[in-house]
Amino acid sequence: MKKKVLIISAVLVVAVAAILIFKPFTKKDAAVTFDSVKVETGTITNTVTATGTIEAITTVEVGTQVSGILQHVYVDFNDNVKQGQLLAKLDETSLKAQLEQSQSQVDQAQAQLTFQEATYNRLKVLYDKKLIAQADYDQALYNYQNSKAALTNSKSNLARSKVNLDYATITSPIDGIVLNRAVEEGQTVAASFNTPTLFTIVNDLTQMEVQTSVDETDIGKVQMDQRVEFTVDAYPEMKFEGEVSEVRLQPVTTNNVVTYVVILSAPNPEKKLMPGMTASATIYVEEKSNTLIVSGKAMRFTPDAAYLQKMMAKMPAPPGGRNTAQAATPGQVPPAGAMPQGTPPAGMIPGEGPEGSKKVWVKDDKGGIHPAPVVTGIDNGSSIEILSGLNAGDEVVISMTGSTVKTKAATTNGGPGGPFPF
Repeated sequence: MKKKVLIISAVLVVAVAAILIFKPFTKKDAAVTFDSVKVETGTITNTVTATGTIEAITTVEVGTQVSGILQHVYVDFNDNVKQGQLLAKLDETSLKAQLEQSQSQVDQAQAQLTFQEATYNRLKVLYDKKLIAQADYDQALYNYQNSKAALTNSKSNLARSKVNLDYATITSPIDGIVLNRAVEEGQTVAASFNTPTLFTIVNDLTQMEVQTSVDETDIGKVQMDQRVEFTVDAYPEMKFEGEVSEVRLQPVTTNNVVTYVVILSAPNPEKKLMPGMTASATIYVEEKSNTLIVSGKAMRFTPDAAYLQKMMAKMPAPPGGRNTAQAATPGQVPPAGAMPQGTPPAGMIPGEGPEGSKKVWVKDDKGGIHPAPVVTGIDNGSSIEILSGLNAGDEVVISMTGSTVKTKAATTNGGPGGPFPF
């Protein structure tokens, strides 16, 4: 009896062991979840940033053409001036003396010319009658012409002296505001080698400009009349608006970095902007309102290969034959056009779609996802404009969590991956 019980027990142990050995263990599919964002209607922009300095549109540095002592200064900082208004006056004593000297030289040259002209006329009569030698006539003619040239030269010196005297009176060349006064009364200014700056006048502080530097990688995007917003440190909470008014072609190279000067108009009706302020500008190179927008993460999302294989397995076999995604019989050449096992079919491969369209993955009502070809517009890195392929409210996948692979915990015959892998 005991022997029979032992035999039955042994049979049961062998049966259980056989079941454990020959039946592979599998793990259930882990739950797969998809994080998604909705396609929304809004405004998308693409921008270029730049920094620059606020300047007046017209700035004139007023100097002097003559040297001397400043006898009077009639304006001060921030004074409003009109064109032709007297700003300062140099001491005219030496300039008037020079003018009188030039006038006397003119009178002297005029008297010399009168004398030489009379002598020439008298000798010409005698020469015509052949009563004097040719040399005497030639000398008289030379003296007469030389006197005329001397008179012309003296008159030029007189005109220059008059101009220099006028330069002693310094007037404003434009209507504007005195931005800087660099001199004081009694100061001596010397104009021997360069023109000293006495005053700096700006024409209108209600219309300013921002001189920005744009990197060569971005300059191709900048065009005339594009909208601009900029801020200054003096008013960090305020945004000033303007537009691109000029793109200069002259490159500026600093430490092997090439930039281009872009001028931005800056209306300043409240006169809060001052010359010399540093501005941080944002140039809107692309801008579109009331358009479909989706997160840029959606364009970069790709389902893992296991999920793509699972989707392929659920797809019906192609008409007239087996699923070409299946592997061929060992030793048999796959049919023409057959795809290797595990290769996603056309339409599931992420990236470029037909005719350059791109693909995103959209959630469906059954909890799965499917690819959708889209045509995109403005791309600013964080968001992308959708021109076609999606509708407002569609849920586009940006990431997924979980695994879709059935992993075997044991295989037959104790092979690799079995309960006794070693």
